[in-house]
Amino acid sequence: MIIDDALRYDGLLAGLRGEGMAVCDRFLAASEVDALANCARTRRQRGGFAAARIGADRMLQRREEIRGDATCWLSEPLFEPERELLVLLEDLRLRLNRAALLGLFELELHYAWYPPGAGYARHVDQLQRRGERRVSMALYLNDRWAESDGGALRLFGDDGRFRDIEPEGGRLVIFLTERREHAVMPTRRPRLSLTGWYRGREAMPLR
Repeated sequence: MIIDDALRYDGLLAGLRGEGMAVCDRFLAASEVDALANCARTRRQRGGFAAARIGADRMLQRREEIRGDATCWLSEPLFEPERELLVLLEDLRLRLNRAALLGLFELELHYAWYPPGAGYARHVDQLQRRGERRVSMALYLNDRWAESDGGALRLFGDDGRFRDIEPEGGRLVIFLTERREHAVMPTRRPRLSLTGWYRGREAMPLR
């Protein structure tokens, strides 16, 4: 794995402290991105992806005009590249806990595949009346992405401004989940990521 030095972890933590978000390019090597993309492809061929829905519990519904991706939760049996990634992300969880006392105790993670024309309207990841999701993350698995391909992650600030982040392969984005509005802009080509949340037992701000 490429991210094996303290400076990269320090950069992620500094970003969370300063802006509530951080970006790490080349979190994975190109070969690792390709291996995970192949895992996702195999899962799709086996019928492991399902159209994503919005809402919670009994209120879940498919609304393609709001969210157009298909998802596949990362669960056993796992492929070896997926196991290696989970080891890396567990190390990141422990480092974030030691450095910032975030109280993260588990990770929920899924593949998200967007066909051309799909996006995800402005939203927050924190489910209503539930505060377990504490740090959101997206790890991109796309090959040679260009700005003209669309599909940027748009993160909104409290001042109404936003930042667009292209879903380049190997790039990791993390941000504090609570109240962070974001969107996936419509993509012009298939877009793949691993997306999820580090969870705590209750809502707690970054110290």
